[in-house]
Amino acid sequence: MLATMTSKGQITIPKPARDALQLHPGDRVEFVFGDDGRLFLLSATRPLGSLKGMLPKPASPVSLEEMDAAIAASGRP
Repeated sequence: MLATMTSKGQITIPKPARDALQLHPGDRVEFVFGDDGRLFLLSATRPLGSLKGMLPKPASPVSLEEMDAAIAASGRP
């Protein structure tokens, strides 16, 4: 895919690339240089559902009282 840069340094990301990265108006992108000098374009916006499973489930459920006690023990208001 090719794109042309404007005099202001702006480039329109081709539709097939936007679709592959699931980009929408207002989304942020990140430019990353690889070790071999290639430039990669990454979506910097994550859907909320993609965060599911990042943290392990606690071994047993934690009560509100236990949460309050942990907060109090940390010395934070």
